[in-house]
Amino acid sequence: MSTQKERRMFTLGPEMHTFTAIARCPATGRLGISISTSEMAVTGRCVYIKANMGAVATQSRTDPRLGQLAIELLSLGYPAGQVLNKLETSDPYIEYRQLGIVDRYGKTAVRTGTDNGDWKGHEVGNQWIVMGNGLVGKGVVQGMAEGMESSEGEDLEVRLMKSLDAGTRAGGQPKGQRSAGILVYETEGFSIINLRVDKSDKPMEGLWDIFNKFYQLRDYYKERPDNPSIGNMDDWAAARGVEI
Repeated sequence: MSTQKERRMFTLGPEMHTFTAIARCPATGRLGISISTSEMAVTGRCVYIKANMGAVATQSRTDPRLGQLAIELLSLGYPAGQVLNKLETSDPYIEYRQLGIVDRYGKTAVRTGTDNGDWKGHEVGNQWIVMGNGLVGKGVVQGMAEGMESSEGEDLEVRLMKSLDAGTRAGGQPKGQRSAGILVYETEGFSIINLRVDKSDKPMEGLWDIFNKFYQLRDYYKERPDNPSIGNMDDWAAARGVEI
């Protein structure tokens, strides 16, 4: 086991200030994550989902291998709590991590390490987790939780966007954010929402701009794999009065 001195010298991973919502839709079984941070391209390193298995976010000096391991364990049938226990015992630097897991049944497990930057913490609700570290204060996570609760019954991707937006409006991180993203998987096995802003002074604004356009095309992209004669996107959108 590493000593405290050795642990404090550990520097793998840049994500030290991040806030995230992870959720499963109780009605459809869809799984999704929304995330924002002060570093570039956060979605490519911290977000892991496998349809019908679970959703995982690993942040605060993240080790991407933890996300990969968590998905493997979820695929073997381990529930969220046992997956988190496995990650704890496998990682000597666990106190640097912030980990959130929602499994196929909506069970949750979350851990905020003691060496996360303040403010740090998390809240858990009905098949969802909100968490963050290096934040301006507790109100960021509280706002995200309120965003999840107040949007109950809406589409999962809308709830995740509203939660992330609430965290941003509550102050986010002291120096602001640089990237943001949202990933949502259908039960059919593929992502239906996979949007990201990798570098921007206002990533939440950019993410909303993309989301509001793409959201209207969800049904098109969901149907097309089983109906390749559906036609092109522009014609489909025009026939329905959808502006993209």
